[in-house]
Amino acid sequence: MTHQPSKDSLRDLRLETAKGSSPKVTFPCAYSLKVVGDAGDDFVDLVTAIVLRHDPTFDPADAQVVDSRNGRFQSVRLTINASGEAQLKALFDELKATGQVHMVI
Repeated sequence: MTHQPSKDSLRDLRLETAKGSSPKVTFPCAYSLKVVGDAGDDFVDLVTAIVLRHDPTFDPADAQVVDSRNGRFQSVRLTINASGEAQLKALFDELKATGQVHMVI
């Protein structure tokens, strides 16, 4: 079964792949994320504040911010110390709940 995200859901690469098997992640580990959302003065601060709640060791200075060509969107690239699936699910859920995040890769 392949997961088809609705326009209201975030893309979650931890879900089944096209071959039907889940990617293997061994915890704890360094886990890279790219969070894409509406550009705004507070977007980066919003993302980093949420990430800090789920990984207090995260350093916001390490986040890389890239603006889209037209300036409508921003992506925040970061790496967290992931402790398990529950932490990642909670992080994804909180990012989704903001209404400003469109995708987490």
